[in-house]
Amino acid sequence: MSDSTRVNICNVHIDKYSFDEVVERIIHHALSRNSPQYVVTPNAQHVVTLQRDSLFRSIYRKAFLVVPDGVPLLWAARLFNTPLSGRVNGTDLFDQLCQASADKRLKVFLLGGRPGAAQKAAYTLKNKYSNLKIVGTYCPPYGFESDLSELQKINLAIQTASPDILFVGLGAPKQEYWIYHNYQKLNVPVSLGIGVSFELISGMVTRAPLVMQKLGLEWLFRLIVEPRRLWRRYVIGNTIFLLLVIRHKLRQFRYSEPKIF
Repeated sequence: MSDSTRVNICNVHIDKYSFDEVVERIIHHALSRNSPQYVVTPNAQHVVTLQRDSLFRSIYRKAFLVVPDGVPLLWAARLFNTPLSGRVNGTDLFDQLCQASADKRLKVFLLGGRPGAAQKAAYTLKNKYSNLKIVGTYCPPYGFESDLSELQKINLAIQTASPDILFVGLGAPKQEYWIYHNYQKLNVPVSLGIGVSFELISGMVTRAPLVMQKLGLEWLFRLIVEPRRLWRRYVIGNTIFLLLVIRHKLRQFRYSEPKIF
């Protein structure tokens, strides 16, 4: 992807496409069945992790699309005077791509999530989009990434099902690591990491009220619902992200100062 179509947020380059444009580009690539590609959906926590994780940065650089999942990224982009076209929320993207896949007769596979989440999400989506072709769901056991036989089992299941789009809900950065190491051998046109979206779509995890989503406070709602599991990610992570944004803005301001001769 050309840098001219991307915005730099704390050294993470994010595509400026709108939500509808992202859906269109993914569906077009899936229909064309060109070389396999993958999509990443950064939020504030991703940006923090990318500062110290060289493999994660490499994965991001090679992504087909890098789309802003978190509202704080939109705020940062405006602060840097390089606004994005809007949020591309991972859960909404998952749902919309399933609707478009049903319309275009594309096949999808759901990998990951908590036990039962992918199956429940598949049931919910099939009821919502009757023409949707879900050719497989699988929830790998804990520690699967270190089990060669389990990795082979997963790959064989996906290759046999031959989906057009693969949705992976393993949490970041695990899902991005797995996609990066497997997407070419799987030969699926498009793979996406979508975090906790299976649980949200199926209702296993309650999603924030719409007003909180629009205000960029979905993270706060999740923190209130699951404080013990998420406090470190959101309290510490969001603080670090804020400091990164401030540092980026100060550098931007310094480099834009007129020189006095």
